[in-house]
Amino acid sequence: MRRTLLAVVLAAAAVVAAPVNATAQPSSPDREPGNGPERNDVAVLDEAFQAQGSVSAQGENRAGRHQGYPRRTELRTYPENPADKAIKLNLAPYHSLAPRLNALQQKSDRVSVEVVGQSGLGRDLYLVTLTAPETAAQTRLQERFRATVEEGRSVPESLYKAPIWINNNIHGDEWEGTDGALRVIEHLATSDDAETRKLLQRSRIYFNLTANPDGRVAGTRSNAAGFDLNRDFVTSSQPENRVMQDIVERTQPVMMLDQHGYVANTLIEPTTPPHGQNYDFDLYIKHGYAGGLQMEKAVQALGHPEAAKPEIPFRDYPVGEWDGWAPIYTAQYSMYHGAVSYTIEIPMRVNRADYDTLPAAELQRRSRINTDVVEATIKSTLDYVDDNRRSLIANQTEMFRRGAAGERQRHVPDGFVPGFGPEDRFSTEFPRAYVITDDRSAPAAARLVDQLVRHDVRVQRAERPFTLGGKRYPAGSYVVDMHQPKRGLANVMLEQGSDISGKAPVMYDISGWSHRLLWGASVDVHRSGQLRFDGKPVTAASPTGDVGAAPGADLALVLTDQKDVSAVNDLLNRGLELKRQDDGTVVVPAKDRAAAKEVADRYGVRFTAAEPGGVALQRKVIAAAVSADELQVLRQSGFDVRTISTAVLNAGFDWSRIDALYVGAGLDHGRLNATAKAALDEFLKRGGVVTRGAAGSRFNADAQLLQATSVAGWEDANGVVNVVNGTGPVGTGALPHSFVYAPQWFTNLGAGVTVEQRYGSTVIAAGHWRARDNGTGGQDAAAGQAAVVSGTAANGARVVLFGTEPMFRDHPKGLYAQVARALFWTSTR
Repeated sequence: MRRTLLAVVLAAAAVVAAPVNATAQPSSPDREPGNGPERNDVAVLDEAFQAQGSVSAQGENRAGRHQGYPRRTELRTYPENPADKAIKLNLAPYHSLAPRLNALQQKSDRVSVEVVGQSGLGRDLYLVTLTAPETAAQTRLQERFRATVEEGRSVPESLYKAPIWINNNIHGDEWEGTDGALRVIEHLATSDDAETRKLLQRSRIYFNLTANPDGRVAGTRSNAAGFDLNRDFVTSSQPENRVMQDIVERTQPVMMLDQHGYVANTLIEPTTPPHGQNYDFDLYIKHGYAGGLQMEKAVQALGHPEAAKPEIPFRDYPVGEWDGWAPIYTAQYSMYHGAVSYTIEIPMRVNRADYDTLPAAELQRRSRINTDVVEATIKSTLDYVDDNRRSLIANQTEMFRRGAAGERQRHVPDGFVPGFGPEDRFSTEFPRAYVITDDRSAPAAARLVDQLVRHDVRVQRAERPFTLGGKRYPAGSYVVDMHQPKRGLANVMLEQGSDISGKAPVMYDISGWSHRLLWGASVDVHRSGQLRFDGKPVTAASPTGDVGAAPGADLALVLTDQKDVSAVNDLLNRGLELKRQDDGTVVVPAKDRAAAKEVADRYGVRFTAAEPGGVALQRKVIAAAVSADELQVLRQSGFDVRTISTAVLNAGFDWSRIDALYVGAGLDHGRLNATAKAALDEFLKRGGVVTRGAAGSRFNADAQLLQATSVAGWEDANGVVNVVNGTGPVGTGALPHSFVYAPQWFTNLGAGVTVEQRYGSTVIAAGHWRARDNGTGGQDAAAGQAAVVSGTAANGARVVLFGTEPMFRDHPKGLYAQVARALFWTSTR
């Protein structure tokens, strides 16, 4: 007897609450599609869907089409752009995508397109979904299944549409992911073969068609702001990354691909060790390796000699050469949302020098091969998920269940998959809870809480005072209970991390980060103990601004956080007469209390009663030779920034309105012409200088500013470092941790040079810092050495030299105020 959709829903509801069978073998092969109970369940669901009738489904979608599928969106079109770099490769220029998708939506009821955000330059970002049509009721059922899985409770795998996410073109000059995805989209949307229809009844396949349209058009790896989007996931400083983060959270894929280029022969993850220590790696690696092997066969079957021997780093590379340690990459980040994830590197280089030097015909030949490889990896992945959907769904559910239950990670034995050994074994002990307070900085605490919540980490705000680990916390404290489904993501953002210098000779990119240590909030770690408090879930942090001094009193603002700096610059831009005290505190006169109250509310900062004293502080204009991340931080802090470089100064630059010079990248004093040097020398008689890194240290030496010899640590060293702060204008009140990437330190300090910050006796808190082969540049050499110094040059210029990276990739947000204090000090006489 035919069952109705309601009957299917009721039957599904009966099994939703059933616990995951932890003793099951989640990585065992599933039944082939079309056989046994799974086929019967799908047939019943399909019959129930068909019983609703296609007419009624279409009518519902017309009335409220964003409820079910398809979700047809009339995409805005863009003018043809003959400068689009994809055209030379005979690939799809960005302006062709909207017309193509509009036509496909009219042609097929299996394809939906939604605009899920805009790029930095305002181009639409397209999420394309392929699935069998659904009514609103059917979609709500799928959403209930998705939410149930996240709670760690089982769902009827035969009824739950397996979500798959394909991310493309995150690096703008790695184009072909978009074009290979288009091939698959058009095939799935239009093919009438039975297997395609069945696949779309059992799956939802999501394509982020181009993650970086601005880079695609311009032919650049980075986005328009100059950021590498595949390094930004736990920081999420870029609009494109925030869209991708929303996609992976919303879709909760059981498997995902991130399409890149270019590695000879093709590269298919899983990675080499070190593997992230917060993963439930046993729930990843069996499917990760098996799916990778299946993609390898699909690529080889294309018959292209250029892709005949794909490389799987886990199997083929030495430790650390293509690691899976950092959560900054798409694939590694997505694993924390329950996905078996891959970075794919297609084989034939067509970007950078090759783009400019190779004939167009050769570039197009290479792009055709690359597009074939993309298509093969996607189709192989869809087949793998369809064949193993029960196990993949069960594994994802189990990951979330373990997190919610607070269970230990499982030991992964040698040989769990071929080649797995001690070098692959990384694990951690999750704490019981983190508690976030505003003891150090209320804006920093609020920002950290909002960042966690945005990433689907569950945070609660205490309604009443409570005690944990012998410490009394006030009402309003924030608690991250580590018994939660996405505990791995919570922990990778909040933990200290590890010094893994001895576990890998090299690392692919950064090896240390920590929102707890570097974002400026007060965060306590409680390893154990009973967690009892009266709390409510947080959707957004509570307002923190306050003016805590009596009317008629001058107001003080301590520059502890970037928000404090933004508030000061806001007030300066209004023309207010502020003062700066010796310790860096900024004073607002009592007559401007209303303005202070306004910025307190806007930025969440807290003013207190001021002590007497201080010198006038005016609005600052900064000339900056900077990297993209530094420029973003300075502008977000409210500084008026004029970007410069060696070429800009040589062409003639007006220094008359500049108060301070920041040198981080792109300025070589030795290459300045005589006129540019003379103009710079005149500025240095009245203006201040802040430098960072090797370029800054060279500038200091060439301009003969501070007497301080810079020493370069190992060029690949990076991570969170322990520091000891001095009492100078920059070190006072700074965090006890900083960040380094190709670190520097300073010796042979002249008279009057103040050490603002030293590296600790144990240097690395989390990261990777080895000595060079000749024994130089290691942590031992840096221990106790000056990391940040300040002083006054012979020409009168105030100067601060950073050997650390206080604005690296817009991540170490708790260090930004340190840079601002340096800029205010150097430019105030």
